[in-house]
Amino acid sequence: MNSVQRLSEIRVLVRGGGDLASAVAWRLHQCGFRVLITEIEEPLSVRRKVSFCEAVYEGHAVVEGVRAVCIRSAEDAPRIWGQGEIPILVDPSCKVKERMKPQVLADAIMAKRNTGTSIHDAPLVIALGPGFLAGEDAHFVVETNRGHNLGRLLTTGSAEPNTGVPGPVKGITTDRVLRAPADGIWQNTLDIGDPVSQGDLIGEVSGLWVKSKIGGVIRGLIHPGALVNKGLKIGDIDPRGTKEYCYTISDKALAIAGGVLEGVLRVYGK
Repeated sequence: MNSVQRLSEIRVLVRGGGDLASAVAWRLHQCGFRVLITEIEEPLSVRRKVSFCEAVYEGHAVVEGVRAVCIRSAEDAPRIWGQGEIPILVDPSCKVKERMKPQVLADAIMAKRNTGTSIHDAPLVIALGPGFLAGEDAHFVVETNRGHNLGRLLTTGSAEPNTGVPGPVKGITTDRVLRAPADGIWQNTLDIGDPVSQGDLIGEVSGLWVKSKIGGVIRGLIHPGALVNKGLKIGDIDPRGTKEYCYTISDKALAIAGGVLEGVLRVYGK
């Protein structure tokens, strides 16, 4: 791989605009890279207040002082970069990579499987989480499971498999997650940042109420009006009850973003 003299000349394409992907985009943007995010037509990120994908719905989104703007085509990206902002493009199959020709592609969709990313998509390809094999699907893989290896950059092998169990917060795992009780349209009555007690009504799907199983603060809810399937994760209660955590990037996300940054600097920072 050839080095690029200035980090500001490096174009980074981030697939996904959820909270982990947004942390990657945020950290690389803060370090001076030219970042572009691709997303699907109706993102389902739960931690919307720290997810740039909200720009798909609202036109723009701000995460910890960094603004992302939804653009219509790749030709708009240089203008947004010139404004010191991050462009985000609705492009589910990531066709923009052919025109953009990024030096770095980061697959941060978190689908827990490879949905089409190839090691040949860019001179440097970094993938987050399980479903990718370092050296075959991507040059590097970043560990996303909490624990000793969180954020570690893997040059061989794959990340740990998905456990299916949310990481514990104050010892609470599955009870802090809200899931759709049926297929239908999600509508919320409470919002992110609101305090809740056990049994509080948070919203409904097809006439079935979603109730909080624990007390705390609502840290995340998917976008109102989203079409959901039964069992889909639609919200997250933080039992710590600290409202500020709803609007700041998590320790986990920052660790993962640090792994991606390390991978970029290993190649282009010398």
